[in-house]
Amino acid sequence: MSNPGFHRFRRHYTRDEARALLPRVRAWIIRLRELQPLLHHHGENVAHLLKGGRDAGGPEVNHWVKALTHTAAIARQFDRHEIQLKDLERGLVDFPSFYAGREVFLCWEEGEDDIEFWHDLDAGFAGRNPCG
Repeated sequence: MSNPGFHRFRRHYTRDEARALLPRVRAWIIRLRELQPLLHHHGENVAHLLKGGRDAGGPEVNHWVKALTHTAAIARQFDRHEIQLKDLERGLVDFPSFYAGREVFLCWEEGEDDIEFWHDLDAGFAGRNPCG
């Protein structure tokens, strides 16, 4: 049973506020997807350098650190806006909100033109309901 005076999130979005963020959210998702193979590739190369006992400096490490830094900066944007990237591959994002007087997530998945669904905080994607 939830405590009506307690909220899990400090920031809550109306549908219009969440919609206004969608262009940035889409751009962040695209950039994160671009960074994933770079992190993997350069991370493997750095691990190989370290395994061989070689110097862990140089261009390979610099590329890996740069990709890692860019990834962390985008993650901070999600955190700063208090929205949750649930699945990068699917582009699934939740925005804390209120619906019918209770704390819920507005749910958006890449490919959807608008934010049309919500779900309870613990329900996940399978518990999506159309916004009324």
